[in-house]
Amino acid sequence: MVNTKQVLRGSGKGDRRKMNRKRIVFDCDCTFGVPKCDVDDGLALMYLLGCEEAEVVGVTATYGNSQIPIVWEALRTLLHDLGREDIPVKSGGAGRGEKESDASRFLVEQASCYPGEISILATGSLTNLWGAYERDNTFFEKVKEIVVMGGITSPLVFEKKVMKELNFSCDPHATWEVLTKAKHVSVVTGNNCLKVLFTRNEYKEHFFETENPAFVYIREKTDYWFGYNEEDYGIPGFYNWDVTAAVYLVHPEFFVAHREGFVLTEKALEMGFLQQAEKGRENCWLNLPEIGGEQEFKNHIYNTWRKVRMK
Repeated sequence: MVNTKQVLRGSGKGDRRKMNRKRIVFDCDCTFGVPKCDVDDGLALMYLLGCEEAEVVGVTATYGNSQIPIVWEALRTLLHDLGREDIPVKSGGAGRGEKESDASRFLVEQASCYPGEISILATGSLTNLWGAYERDNTFFEKVKEIVVMGGITSPLVFEKKVMKELNFSCDPHATWEVLTKAKHVSVVTGNNCLKVLFTRNEYKEHFFETENPAFVYIREKTDYWFGYNEEDYGIPGFYNWDVTAAVYLVHPEFFVAHREGFVLTEKALEMGFLQQAEKGRENCWLNLPEIGGEQEFKNHIYNTWRKVRMK
């Protein structure tokens, strides 16, 4: 017979922390390491893997930054380089309305096996989540929470040009289905990410004067992204859109929550636009969190990346 008191007495802080980890499925359009493509999905995944409070139970590939085969290969390469090939990667629908996929089936399986425990971080098109709901109409009820990066409440105007919204607009119908029917949804909008800019000087300070393996890897894979943002948009750095959403999922204490009513239409979502509703006209309620202290937020991200174990 097992002595329960002995077992509990032997449990340390590490055991309790592991028990309290969030079980996360990361649905993303990762193009980390792909020339001329966005890097923040990969940085968000590295953040989650470095976060002691997070357990990534699977990654599902969606489109947005690029096509599914490129996203799939980027994810497999990243997890191989990190020595985390134990994490399942499932391929999603290749375009608008393609809701039948291994990714949507995986999402349903996880929510059914662990009802009330699965947190979803979605940083690309929302086709896979819509597909999961179409497969199981109780899917959203089983999921603990959903944090998505996407949408705008006003145009993203930069020095050289206006930046298009590239997540919600990928599949407006899927976006409408998810945001109006899912429970406990938080949306990290493009506008709310603009509070914190990661500059080249800060980047060099953290990444170029250290031999930490994770920092060396990030430095080698992402330094070019500063030049792209400067040349195309006139931005003297870059915004960690998807990392911001990942931080909110695991550490919401760095944010101020704002729950608001919206009246969403597929036409407006073609541009990724979230329209606030007059009282009584809303068709969904969403939490749009805003970053609190800038430097504390940045330091937390750098410190978490530092903890990522390389192969």
